[in-house]
Amino acid sequence: MIQLFHVHKEYAGEAPALSDVTLEIDKGEFVFLTGPSGAGKSTLLKIVFCAEPPSSGQVLLFGKNVAKVAPSAVPFVRRNIGVVFQDFKLLPYRTVGENVALPLEVLGMPEKDVRKRVRLLLRSVGMEYRYDKFPPSLSGGEQQRVAVVRALAHDPALLLADEPTGNLDPERTIEVMELLNNANARGTTVIVATHDRTILARYKKRVVGLDRGRVVSDGSRVVPVGG
Repeated sequence: MIQLFHVHKEYAGEAPALSDVTLEIDKGEFVFLTGPSGAGKSTLLKIVFCAEPPSSGQVLLFGKNVAKVAPSAVPFVRRNIGVVFQDFKLLPYRTVGENVALPLEVLGMPEKDVRKRVRLLLRSVGMEYRYDKFPPSLSGGEQQRVAVVRALAHDPALLLADEPTGNLDPERTIEVMELLNNANARGTTVIVATHDRTILARYKKRVVGLDRGRVVSDGSRVVPVGG
């Protein structure tokens, strides 16, 4: 599903964000990306989401070369992807229910079915009572839970989550992780960037370690620098 070959990403005047990353993630996998701040986790997710182009190297997504996808076709590719951003990116002038409904409306789901699914999703993270509230009135943790269920609303083929539990207490962390785990069980490929070692210990998934833009470990196998 995702293949990166010798991917580099550089920004002017900065150390490389990614350096010679070669990585393959199969359909249906659940993968954790881990590493210190600045390791390149968020940059890697942005490249997979077609939000950033690589400086060099090749990226294949759903069998397509991302570099050859026309800008006009990027929104169509993204229909198959759910994303949880670190800054949530909820629309402030739409209610919680309207935010979660957006990906379902894009797919043309009937309004009655949209409302039913949105309420079910919000109930799963204890947020149904916020259905008619606007994002600025929510706490950071509440916004985070809304962002997670919005990303999962349309059962995407691929889910990218950047620190999806960073502002949550242990109980809510488990709720969110169970949502991601259940989505994976239904066939969604899941990639989660996280610092939380408790999550890594609880969910025995593939772990890809990044450091200074390089893949330094993959599962239990240590990857030599430059290899």
